[in-house]
Amino acid sequence: MEFCGEYLFENNWNGKGYDESGNITYELIKGNGNVREYCENILVFEGKQKNRKADGEGKRYYDGKLIYKGQYLNDERNGTGREYDDDKLIYEGEFLDDERNGKGKEYDDDKLIYEGEFLDGKRNGKGKEYDDGKLIYEGKYFKGEKLENNIA
Repeated sequence: MEFCGEYLFENNWNGKGYDESGNITYELIKGNGNVREYCENILVFEGKQKNRKADGEGKRYYDGKLIYKGQYLNDERNGTGREYDDDKLIYEGEFLDDERNGKGKEYDDDKLIYEGEFLDGKRNGKGKEYDDGKLIYEGKYFKGEKLENNIA
């Protein structure tokens, strides 16, 4: 890998890194872990990094489209963030160890369809389910399944 750009105290500072084929693999912006990562010249990540792993605020892309914006720790989604599919918001809330964990909201075509608790990426705990803005279920979930038949 080759780096072209500015150095500060013999460390990469401002510039771009390239693979053997000449494709850009990353762009370092004023050091301090601010980077843009590329795969075959397509942006896949931009944000803060520490030891070449996402750490702090960042954005992840797939095929040039935003799929996640939020907090990272050790290259995993940790903290609060938002998930997107085809540029539409599908989830906003808390993450732990790269999974939906804690409180969050799910959306379909920009409409709220669920708000409540998550564990290991699944609805788990208290939650509310909506259909076209109307509350259709309020109760508890376990591993993604409704526990009670509480229709609002």
